[in-house]
Amino acid sequence: MLGGTQFVGRAVVEAAVARGRDVTVFNRGGHEPPAGVRQLRGDRTAAEGLAELAGTEEWDVVVDTWSAAPRAVRDTARLLSGRARQYVYVSSCSVYAWPPAPDHDETAPLVEGAAPDAGETEYARDKLGAELAVLDAFGAERSLLVRAGLILGPYENIGRLPWWLTRISRGGPVLAPGPRDLPLQYVDVRDLAEWLLGAVERESHGPFNLVGPQGHTTTGDLLEACVRVTGSSAELRWLDPRTVLDAGIEPWTQLPVWMPPGSEGHDALHRADVSRALATGLRCRPVEKTVADTWAWLKSIGGTAPQRPDRPGVGLDPDVEARVLKRL
Repeated sequence: MLGGTQFVGRAVVEAAVARGRDVTVFNRGGHEPPAGVRQLRGDRTAAEGLAELAGTEEWDVVVDTWSAAPRAVRDTARLLSGRARQYVYVSSCSVYAWPPAPDHDETAPLVEGAAPDAGETEYARDKLGAELAVLDAFGAERSLLVRAGLILGPYENIGRLPWWLTRISRGGPVLAPGPRDLPLQYVDVRDLAEWLLGAVERESHGPFNLVGPQGHTTTGDLLEACVRVTGSSAELRWLDPRTVLDAGIEPWTQLPVWMPPGSEGHDALHRADVSRALATGLRCRPVEKTVADTWAWLKSIGGTAPQRPDRPGVGLDPDVEARVLKRL
């Protein structure tokens, strides 16, 4: 496991250990790895940074979640191509040309300008460039490309569900973006990890859209679950999408997870065709379980979620929220 100490990587490592697998993690050593694994250290962006991997040791599978310069994936994949049976790359649904059509599957057009030997450019091209790097080194039959959508759950270091939980736990009137029954599509990080490991055991290959089924939950179900699990006295004040947008509030960033119904963003993020993943074993736990376990994890680390330094913070400023609610 390249990385293996945060969010997706950590969930995969913990699930693999639980299955009795021998796991090695390779990272810079900035965070403690899960118990029961062997750790190798190195910096993929530095000269000779892969020295710890440059021996003769062999692995059944390599799992990689890298999301910066594709050439880092290129170098790792080339180094391990003769010593690993399969390379799993956790990519993103962002690799599809924007905006992807509603109900897009894995054959949808991809972004242009990606290259496996490129430096860091922008997220979508970097993710696709890394896919190309894996394919160059391992070939289509030994490459598994996991095109993840919205990921929630314990260890989240983006801040989306942790922000909602923290905000709702404070109580009071909460600006809730409508409509309440707006369908959401996401995957619990642990369900992603279990599917990934099952796919490895089946020797699956090729690209898979990896997110829960359309309509697995709604905005109302998600936010009301946050109220219940936090035991908060919060009152959800549902506002229609036009009111939210007219107030200058940014979807997705200031109101995490939410995109207005009928928008390009909603169709892209919450209307993917995941029939291939469902047919190969993807099972998704109820939203209440994801919310409850994320809240328990958040409390266990003191209530402040870690934040990836390469991602902007999310959430609505309390003064903006109060001003909008007061005006209405």
